[in-house]
Amino acid sequence: MIGCKTGTKLETVAQVDLKKYSGLWYEIALYPNTFEKGCNCTTAEYIITDKDYVKVINRCRKGGVNGKESMIEGKAFIVKGSNNTKLKVQFFWPFRGSYWIIGLADDYSWAVVSHPNRKYLWILSRTPQLQDGVYEKILLLIKEKGLDPTKIKLTTQIH
Repeated sequence: MIGCKTGTKLETVAQVDLKKYSGLWYEIALYPNTFEKGCNCTTAEYIITDKDYVKVINRCRKGGVNGKESMIEGKAFIVKGSNNTKLKVQFFWPFRGSYWIIGLADDYSWAVVSHPNRKYLWILSRTPQLQDGVYEKILLLIKEKGLDPTKIKLTTQIH
């Protein structure tokens, strides 16, 4: 694709304060993937533990906004030397996936998460909807990072 930085290394944000990042996030949009097929009203919750990981709880409603709730718990391990911007997320032992925070609002109201190979992407928000103009700003950031905004699918959230 012309204009995409697919040959360049994906850059994360400079640093992340895990205390500010912890809590509930609403999935606004994503690159469709097999493990979230049929999901609506998707959320991710990050809970700091006194162990060497962050507890992750992902929830969604399968088949529609009134569908059955699906939930999975996992662990996120901070990559040393990354200033908390890179994590390894594990839902099934021994498999761990890269979770790189590539965009983050100064007030931690939204975040963009990807994978170093750019095959995965999530736009997260503290609220089920983003404020006017924020989504467009995030799309520009995504394009600047070498990701394809045309592959993004909006997540259905209850307003």
